Amino acid sequence: MRAAPESVLILKPSSLGDVLHTLPAVAALKQHWPSTRIRWLVNPEWAPMLEGNPVVDEVLLFPRHQFRGLFGPVRLLRWARRFAPGGAAPLVLDFQGLLRSALIGRLCRTAHFYGLSDAREGAGFFYDAAASVVGKRHAVERYLALVQMVGAPVDSPLRWPLPKTKLPVGFDCTLPFVALHPFSRGRGKSLSVAEVQQICEVLAPRRVVVVGRSELALPVMGNVDNWLNRTSLSELLALLGSAQWCVSVDSGPMHMAAALSARVLALHTWSDPQKVGPFPNEAWVWKRGALYQRGFPETTVSSATLLEAVAFCAALFSLQ
Repeated sequence: MRAAPESVLILKPSSLGDVLHTLPAVAALKQHWPSTRIRWLVNPEWAPMLEGNPVVDEVLLFPRHQFRGLFGPVRLLRWARRFAPGGAAPLVLDFQGLLRSALIGRLCRTAHFYGLSDAREGAGFFYDAAASVVGKRHAVERYLALVQMVGAPVDSPLRWPLPKTKLPVGFDCTLPFVALHPFSRGRGKSLSVAEVQQICEVLAPRRVVVVGRSELALPVMGNVDNWLNRTSLSELLALLGSAQWCVSVDSGPMHMAAALSARVLALHTWSDPQKVGPFPNEAWVWKRGALYQRGFPETTVSSATLLEAVAFCAALFSLQ
Protein backbone atom coordinates (compact mmCIF):
# COMPACT_ATOMS: atom_id res chain seq x y z
CA MET A 1 0.00 0.00 0.00
CA ARG A 2 1.74 3.16 -1.19
CA ALA A 3 -0.70 6.09 -1.09
CA ALA A 4 -1.49 7.57 2.31
CA PRO A 5 -5.00 6.56 3.37
CA GLU A 6 -7.37 9.13 4.83
CA SER A 7 -7.47 7.20 8.10
CA VAL A 8 -6.16 4.06 9.77
CA LEU A 9 -7.99 2.07 12.44
CA ILE A 10 -5.64 0.47 14.99
CA LEU A 11 -7.03 -2.58 16.81
CA LYS A 12 -5.16 -3.09 20.09
CA PRO A 13 -7.64 -2.96 22.98
CA SER A 14 -5.40 -4.50 25.65
CA SER A 15 -3.39 -5.05 27.74
CA LEU A 16 -1.43 -2.07 29.09
CA GLY A 17 1.92 -3.63 28.22
CA ASP A 18 0.70 -4.54 24.73
CA VAL A 19 -0.62 -1.03 24.13
CA LEU A 20 2.80 0.35 25.04
CA HIS A 21 4.53 -2.20 22.82
CA THR A 22 2.41 -1.00 19.88
CA LEU A 23 3.30 2.70 20.28
CA PRO A 24 6.61 2.60 18.32
CA ALA A 25 4.84 0.97 15.37
CA VAL A 26 2.08 3.57 15.35
CA ALA A 27 4.66 6.36 15.73
CA ALA A 28 6.46 5.05 12.63
CA LEU A 29 3.15 4.92 10.77
CA LYS A 30 2.27 8.51 11.72
CA GLN A 31 5.74 9.72 10.72
CA HIS A 32 5.34 8.00 7.34
CA TRP A 33 1.82 9.36 6.78
CA PRO A 34 1.58 12.58 8.85
CA SER A 35 -1.71 13.65 7.27
CA THR A 36 -3.43 10.30 7.94
CA ARG A 37 -5.89 10.25 10.82
CA ILE A 38 -4.86 7.57 13.33
CA ARG A 39 -7.79 6.08 15.25
CA TRP A 40 -7.21 3.50 17.99
CA LEU A 41 -9.72 1.10 19.54
CA VAL A 42 -8.71 0.46 23.16
CA ASN A 43 -10.17 -0.71 26.46
CA PRO A 44 -11.38 2.27 28.57
CA GLU A 45 -8.89 1.60 31.39
CA TRP A 46 -5.91 2.03 29.02
CA ALA A 47 -7.26 5.05 27.15
CA PRO A 48 -5.17 7.52 29.26
CA MET A 49 -2.06 6.21 27.48
CA LEU A 50 -3.56 7.38 24.18
CA GLU A 51 -5.55 10.48 25.07
CA GLY A 52 -3.40 13.48 24.25
CA ASN A 53 -0.81 11.20 22.66
CA PRO A 54 0.92 13.03 19.79
CA VAL A 55 0.54 10.16 17.30
CA VAL A 56 -3.10 9.28 18.01
CA ASP A 57 -5.82 11.50 16.55
CA GLU A 58 -8.87 9.72 17.95
CA VAL A 59 -9.38 7.26 20.79
CA LEU A 60 -12.28 4.81 20.42
CA LEU A 61 -13.40 2.85 23.48
CA PHE A 62 -13.92 -0.90 23.36
CA PRO A 63 -16.34 -1.89 26.18
CA ARG A 64 -14.90 -5.34 26.77
CA HIS A 65 -16.67 -5.76 30.12
CA GLN A 66 -20.00 -5.93 28.27
CA PHE A 67 -19.04 -9.15 26.51
CA ARG A 68 -18.52 -11.45 29.46
CA GLY A 69 -20.67 -14.47 30.21
CA LEU A 70 -22.50 -17.03 28.14
CA PHE A 71 -24.04 -14.56 25.71
CA GLY A 72 -20.93 -12.40 25.45
CA PRO A 73 -20.12 -13.41 21.85
CA VAL A 74 -23.66 -12.48 20.74
CA ARG A 75 -23.40 -9.06 22.42
CA LEU A 76 -19.95 -8.58 20.84
CA LEU A 77 -21.31 -9.25 17.36
CA ARG A 78 -24.18 -6.81 17.89
CA TRP A 79 -21.80 -4.16 19.20
CA ALA A 80 -19.37 -4.69 16.31
CA ARG A 81 -22.15 -4.19 13.77
CA ARG A 82 -23.19 -0.94 15.44
CA PHE A 83 -19.57 0.22 15.73
CA ALA A 84 -18.61 -0.61 12.14
CA PRO A 85 -20.12 2.42 10.34
CA GLY A 86 -18.45 4.94 12.68
CA GLY A 87 -15.26 2.90 12.88
CA ALA A 88 -14.91 2.32 9.16
CA ALA A 89 -11.48 3.02 7.67
CA PRO A 90 -9.72 2.32 4.35
CA LEU A 91 -6.92 0.61 6.27
CA VAL A 92 -7.39 -1.48 9.42
CA LEU A 93 -4.40 -2.97 11.28
CA ASP A 94 -5.05 -5.75 13.78
CA PHE A 95 -2.28 -5.84 16.39
CA GLN A 96 -4.43 -7.93 18.78
CA GLY A 97 -4.66 -11.01 16.60
CA LEU A 98 -7.73 -12.62 18.16
CA LEU A 99 -11.10 -13.65 16.75
CA ARG A 100 -12.96 -10.68 18.24
CA SER A 101 -10.49 -8.11 16.84
CA ALA A 102 -10.51 -9.84 13.46
CA LEU A 103 -14.30 -9.73 13.36
CA ILE A 104 -14.33 -6.02 14.20
CA GLY A 105 -11.66 -5.30 11.61
CA ARG A 106 -13.46 -7.18 8.87
CA LEU A 107 -16.65 -5.24 9.51
CA CYS A 108 -14.82 -1.89 9.66
CA ARG A 109 -12.42 -2.12 6.73
CA THR A 110 -13.51 -0.41 3.51
CA ALA A 111 -10.42 -1.42 1.54
CA HIS A 112 -7.56 -3.22 3.31
CA PHE A 113 -7.35 -5.30 6.51
CA TYR A 114 -3.96 -6.62 7.67
CA GLY A 115 -2.74 -8.53 10.71
CA LEU A 116 0.12 -10.70 11.97
CA SER A 117 1.05 -14.17 10.79
CA ASP A 118 0.89 -15.59 14.32
CA ALA A 119 -2.70 -14.45 14.97
CA ARG A 120 -4.77 -16.91 16.99
CA GLU A 121 -8.35 -18.25 17.10
CA GLY A 122 -8.60 -18.26 13.30
CA ALA A 123 -8.19 -14.50 13.03
CA GLY A 124 -5.86 -14.88 10.06
CA PHE A 125 -8.73 -16.09 7.84
CA PHE A 126 -10.26 -12.58 8.03
CA TYR A 127 -7.13 -10.72 6.82
CA ASP A 128 -6.40 -9.58 3.29
CA ALA A 129 -2.72 -10.18 4.10
CA ALA A 130 -0.54 -10.89 7.14
CA ALA A 131 2.89 -9.61 8.10
CA SER A 132 5.39 -12.38 8.72
CA VAL A 133 6.77 -12.34 12.25
CA VAL A 134 8.97 -15.41 11.89
CA GLY A 135 12.15 -14.88 13.88
CA LYS A 136 10.85 -11.75 15.62
CA ARG A 137 10.81 -12.57 19.32
CA HIS A 138 9.88 -9.41 21.17
CA ALA A 139 6.36 -8.03 20.90
CA VAL A 140 7.69 -4.62 19.81
CA GLU A 141 9.50 -6.21 16.86
CA ARG A 142 6.40 -8.18 15.88
CA TYR A 143 4.22 -5.06 15.80
CA LEU A 144 6.81 -3.11 13.81
CA ALA A 145 6.60 -5.80 11.11
CA LEU A 146 2.96 -4.91 10.49
CA VAL A 147 3.59 -1.23 9.71
CA GLN A 148 6.65 -2.14 7.67
CA MET A 149 4.40 -4.30 5.51
CA VAL A 150 2.32 -1.24 4.55
CA GLY A 151 5.46 0.72 3.70
CA ALA A 152 6.31 2.62 6.88
CA PRO A 153 10.09 2.65 7.48
CA VAL A 154 11.31 1.98 11.00
CA ASP A 155 14.18 4.19 12.09
CA SER A 156 16.49 3.76 15.06
CA PRO A 157 16.17 4.73 17.85
CA LEU A 158 12.49 3.91 18.16
CA ARG A 159 10.05 6.56 19.31
CA TRP A 160 7.90 5.93 22.39
CA PRO A 161 5.31 8.74 22.22
CA LEU A 162 3.56 9.21 25.55
CA PRO A 163 0.91 11.66 26.75
CA LYS A 164 1.65 14.65 28.93
CA THR A 165 1.45 13.80 32.62
CA LYS A 166 1.38 15.48 36.00
CA LEU A 167 2.57 14.17 39.37
CA PRO A 168 -0.16 13.42 41.92
CA VAL A 169 -1.10 16.18 44.32
CA GLY A 170 0.99 16.00 47.49
CA PHE A 171 3.89 14.04 46.03
CA ASP A 172 7.30 15.38 47.04
CA CYS A 173 9.51 15.27 43.95
CA THR A 174 12.39 17.20 45.51
CA LEU A 175 13.92 14.07 47.08
CA PRO A 176 15.44 11.43 44.74
CA PHE A 177 13.75 8.04 44.85
CA VAL A 178 13.65 4.50 43.47
CA ALA A 179 10.24 3.39 42.17
CA LEU A 180 9.17 -0.11 43.27
CA HIS A 181 6.24 -1.79 41.52
CA PRO A 182 5.89 -5.15 43.30
CA PHE A 183 2.41 -6.43 42.42
CA SER A 184 0.83 -7.63 39.19
CA ARG A 185 -2.56 -8.91 38.12
CA GLY A 186 -0.79 -11.68 36.22
CA ARG A 187 -0.74 -15.11 37.82
CA GLY A 188 2.42 -15.88 39.78
CA LYS A 189 4.17 -12.60 39.03
CA SER A 190 3.78 -10.60 42.25
CA LEU A 191 6.22 -10.32 45.12
CA SER A 192 5.23 -11.21 48.65
CA VAL A 193 4.94 -8.54 51.32
CA ALA A 194 8.03 -10.00 52.98
CA GLU A 195 10.01 -9.66 49.71
CA VAL A 196 8.86 -6.06 49.33
CA GLN A 197 10.04 -5.30 52.84
CA GLN A 198 13.40 -6.97 52.22
CA ILE A 199 13.95 -5.01 48.99
CA CYS A 200 13.19 -1.74 50.77
CA GLU A 201 15.65 -2.67 53.51
CA VAL A 202 18.36 -3.43 50.92
CA LEU A 203 17.76 -0.04 49.30
CA ALA A 204 17.81 1.88 52.59
CA PRO A 205 18.58 4.67 53.25
CA ARG A 206 17.50 5.45 49.68
CA ARG A 207 13.94 6.69 49.38
CA VAL A 208 11.65 4.02 47.91
CA VAL A 209 8.26 4.93 46.41
CA VAL A 210 5.98 1.88 46.18
CA VAL A 211 3.46 2.20 43.35
CA GLY A 212 0.74 0.19 41.69
CA ARG A 213 -2.39 -1.50 42.99
CA SER A 214 -2.89 -4.17 45.62
CA GLU A 215 -5.19 -5.10 48.47
CA LEU A 216 -2.18 -6.17 50.53
CA ALA A 217 -1.07 -3.92 53.37
CA LEU A 218 2.60 -2.98 53.66
CA PRO A 219 4.31 -2.35 57.00
CA VAL A 220 5.45 1.19 57.75
CA MET A 221 9.12 1.61 56.84
CA GLY A 222 11.21 4.70 57.41
CA ASN A 223 12.56 5.02 53.86
CA VAL A 224 9.30 4.11 52.10
CA ASP A 225 6.55 6.28 50.63
CA ASN A 226 3.51 4.07 50.04
CA TRP A 227 1.58 5.24 46.97
CA LEU A 228 -0.29 1.98 46.37
CA ASN A 229 -3.81 2.60 45.05
CA ARG A 230 -3.25 6.36 45.12
CA THR A 231 -2.43 7.25 41.50
CA SER A 232 -4.18 7.35 38.18
CA LEU A 233 -2.48 5.77 35.19
CA SER A 234 -1.27 9.19 34.06
CA GLU A 235 0.08 10.02 37.53
CA LEU A 236 1.83 6.66 37.70
CA LEU A 237 3.56 7.43 34.42
CA ALA A 238 4.71 10.77 35.84
CA LEU A 239 6.07 9.08 38.97
CA LEU A 240 7.99 6.50 36.97
CA GLY A 241 9.42 9.24 34.79
CA SER A 242 10.67 11.11 37.86
CA ALA A 243 12.35 8.11 39.49
CA GLN A 244 16.13 7.57 39.46
CA TRP A 245 15.41 3.99 38.43
CA CYS A 246 12.70 1.37 38.76
CA VAL A 247 12.35 -2.14 40.16
CA SER A 248 9.24 -3.88 38.85
CA VAL A 249 7.68 -7.27 38.38
CA ASP A 250 6.64 -8.21 34.84
CA SER A 251 3.67 -5.91 34.30
CA GLY A 252 2.28 -2.98 32.34
CA PRO A 253 3.92 -0.42 34.64
CA MET A 254 7.28 -2.12 34.07
CA HIS A 255 6.85 -1.45 30.36
CA MET A 256 5.85 2.14 31.15
CA ALA A 257 9.14 2.57 33.02
CA ALA A 258 11.10 0.91 30.17
CA ALA A 259 9.49 3.26 27.63
CA LEU A 260 10.92 6.15 29.63
CA SER A 261 14.37 4.82 30.49
CA ALA A 262 16.61 1.74 30.39
CA ARG A 263 17.24 2.19 34.12
CA VAL A 264 14.95 -0.71 34.96
CA LEU A 265 15.33 -3.97 36.84
CA ALA A 266 12.55 -6.31 35.66
CA LEU A 267 11.71 -9.27 37.88
CA HIS A 268 10.44 -12.27 35.91
CA THR A 269 9.11 -15.55 37.21
CA TRP A 270 7.65 -17.69 34.39
CA SER A 271 7.34 -15.17 31.53
CA ASP A 272 10.01 -14.93 28.80
CA PRO A 273 12.00 -11.65 29.01
CA GLN A 274 13.05 -12.00 25.38
CA LYS A 275 9.39 -11.81 24.32
CA VAL A 276 7.79 -9.58 26.95
CA GLY A 277 10.66 -8.14 28.97
CA PRO A 278 11.70 -4.46 29.02
CA PHE A 279 12.52 -3.63 25.41
CA PRO A 280 15.75 -1.60 25.82
CA ASN A 281 18.76 -3.90 25.45
CA GLU A 282 20.45 -2.13 28.38
CA ALA A 283 17.60 -2.79 30.84
CA TRP A 284 18.29 -5.41 33.49
CA VAL A 285 16.39 -8.65 34.02
CA TRP A 286 16.40 -11.02 36.96
CA LYS A 287 14.91 -14.47 36.48
CA ARG A 288 15.45 -17.71 38.37
CA GLY A 289 18.68 -16.57 39.96
CA ALA A 290 20.22 -15.12 36.77
CA LEU A 291 20.91 -11.40 36.35
CA TYR A 292 21.63 -9.97 32.91
CA GLN A 293 20.83 -7.16 30.48
CA ARG A 294 17.85 -8.12 28.32
CA GLY A 295 19.64 -7.57 25.02
CA PHE A 296 22.58 -9.71 26.07
CA PRO A 297 21.17 -12.83 27.76
CA GLU A 298 24.31 -14.80 26.94
CA THR A 299 26.40 -12.50 29.14
CA THR A 300 24.86 -13.29 32.51
CA VAL A 301 26.54 -11.20 35.20
CA SER A 302 26.33 -14.02 37.70
CA SER A 303 23.90 -16.11 39.64
CA ALA A 304 22.19 -13.82 42.10
CA THR A 305 19.39 -13.91 44.60
CA LEU A 306 16.61 -11.36 44.26
CA LEU A 307 18.16 -9.15 46.94
CA GLU A 308 21.63 -9.44 45.42
CA ALA A 309 20.19 -8.35 42.06
CA VAL A 310 18.56 -5.31 43.66
CA ALA A 311 21.80 -4.40 45.48
CA PHE A 312 23.83 -4.79 42.27
CA CYS A 313 21.55 -2.44 40.31
CA ALA A 314 21.47 0.03 43.19
CA ALA A 315 25.24 0.26 43.08
CA LEU A 316 25.36 0.30 39.28
CA PHE A 317 22.83 3.10 38.84
CA SER A 318 24.41 5.14 41.62
CA LEU A 319 27.67 5.18 39.64
CA GLN A 320 26.00 6.26 36.40
